[in-house]
Amino acid sequence: MTKFTLIHQAALAALASFASLAVQAAPAADHPAVQRALSHLKSEAAAVAQVSSADTFKASDLMADADGSQHVRFQRQYRGLPVIGGDLVVHMSPSGALKDVSISQVARIAVDVKPQLASRDAASKALAAFPHRDGRVDSQQLVIYARNTQPQLAWNVLVKGVQADGTPSEHHVILGANGKVLDRWDDIHTADDVGQGKTLYSGDVTLHDNKNAAGTKYKLKDLTRGKHYVVDMKKSTGSETIFVDTNNVWGNNSESSNETVAADAAYGQNVTWDYFKNVHGRNGIANDGNGARSRVHYSSNYDNAFWSDSCFCMTYGDGSFFTPLVSLDVAGHEMTHGVTSRTAALIYSGESGGLNEGTSDIFGSMAEFYANNANDPGDYLIGEELSSSPLRNMITPSSDGASADCWYSGVGNLDVHYSSGVANHFFYLLAEGTTNGSPSKTCVSGNTRVATGNGTLTGIGRDKAGKIWYRALTTYMTASETFAKARLDTVKAATDLYGASSPEVAAVNAAWTAVNRP
Repeated sequence: MTKFTLIHQAALAALASFASLAVQAAPAADHPAVQRALSHLKSEAAAVAQVSSADTFKASDLMADADGSQHVRFQRQYRGLPVIGGDLVVHMSPSGALKDVSISQVARIAVDVKPQLASRDAASKALAAFPHRDGRVDSQQLVIYARNTQPQLAWNVLVKGVQADGTPSEHHVILGANGKVLDRWDDIHTADDVGQGKTLYSGDVTLHDNKNAAGTKYKLKDLTRGKHYVVDMKKSTGSETIFVDTNNVWGNNSESSNETVAADAAYGQNVTWDYFKNVHGRNGIANDGNGARSRVHYSSNYDNAFWSDSCFCMTYGDGSFFTPLVSLDVAGHEMTHGVTSRTAALIYSGESGGLNEGTSDIFGSMAEFYANNANDPGDYLIGEELSSSPLRNMITPSSDGASADCWYSGVGNLDVHYSSGVANHFFYLLAEGTTNGSPSKTCVSGNTRVATGNGTLTGIGRDKAGKIWYRALTTYMTASETFAKARLDTVKAATDLYGASSPEVAAVNAAWTAVNRP
């Protein structure tokens, strides 16, 4: 890859708005940048991109940098079958020349696409492997499974049901030719018992709403931010009613008003929208200018919150052990799952699942800092408003007794909410370092879940750290991302933004080393 030189001050201001130049998702197939990238895939990039003669590619995103460089993200098919782990990004210079390819697939595909396992048998085996209740097979599809392994034919069976705590489940079971489970993940991305007008957590805030022509009723729908809105589920799992009010005051800072948590959810939507737009130039979760919706008062005593791609929405429970799960960092966390699904689409299992959760924690925390709200000051704790202890601690992830401070060979086997500790710890060390009395430990040889070292790092500040992580996520990361590749990709992102010989690149490398990811 061509290395960027150190950026002078005038160019730096332009580079700060990389994402604002992004072409919206799914560019036209005949777009010149897409055609150039496809040409590279058929010629000089074919070897590194593991292209076979039966592969076809569909562009899903296009990013354009201020200097004219372009980055085209593709989804791959083999003989008409989707390839899980086959996605890639082609990077081109301002002249259109090939610079690099971001890819996780390890070998070219050369498989028979006639299944040995019958469709009905795949459905039966997937249903038997479903870990929750009320399972039913929703769909099944032949795919090529190439996620950091030798490509093979497989069934992708979607089983829908309900998790033990009442969270919906949209569970993918990937079955090999002999019926063995190769992989699994859920499209419902929870905040893992996270928690959170006149709001419950953020004090009195300004909210936009939609007034009717007579001026007598107001809907909790923000026309200035993609028309996103808030609905009341009234303790159910299916009913939705948009919040309507007659006095344009939402809630009373306590749970005695049904509107209070709706105000928190609306505020969380607004802050997260503004953070991604004003800091990264992203126009909404899908970068298409359209808002999502927030659903509050979900189910009965539901102690969780989740993002669902299928409904393009956030859902919040009122809690029993926790207070209502509508805090600002939780809102940012959930909506970031949507951003991730529209960019790198990090698969929700293994190391990529930990990076998915870590990304949501990172930007949930960054949204909280961005809000600068005295009632809920920014910090590196996730869900600290919901109970006596936070759900996750980015400074010392292992303090919850389950999350990992350090990378080690088995970290991908942890639940994704716990393997996320590696990314969270890296980000904290990159942003804040270990100076000024920080309690964060560094990892030394032999450390696994708990760090015991006393290394010294100087942080680059959370704004720079956030811009590096966002560029890596949207420009370089792929669905089967590992922590090793994340190190390479964040170095590339820092190089693009600050120069190959910059202190920021050195800090990225130092922070990964400090969490034992060489």
